[in-house]
Amino acid sequence: MEHEDAETLARLLAAGADPNEVQGNSTLLTHAIDVEGDSTLQSGRPLAVHTTAILLAFGADPQLADPGGHTPMRMAEHYDHTLAMELLRRHINRHDGGGI
Repeated sequence: MEHEDAETLARLLAAGADPNEVQGNSTLLTHAIDVEGDSTLQSGRPLAVHTTAILLAFGADPQLADPGGHTPMRMAEHYDHTLAMELLRRHINRHDGGGI
């Protein structure tokens, strides 16, 4: 995920990889948002949301906190990652029965 290889990520998830896996101090989703946000800060390029969208499409829990207690939404807010925040809200509302 460091290089945002979205195609490889999608293949791994389609083959049964757990979208809620915890690696070190991050869930895959909090790590994806961190990489997307940090990449923008370092490069000046517009925010990307590909990795976050793929993880959510394959069932990543949008409210699952990492071992440090950081939720995906909190991570997105930290970077003012509005694209990720909108995707997270949609998935949270869908899960809570609120629709899109």
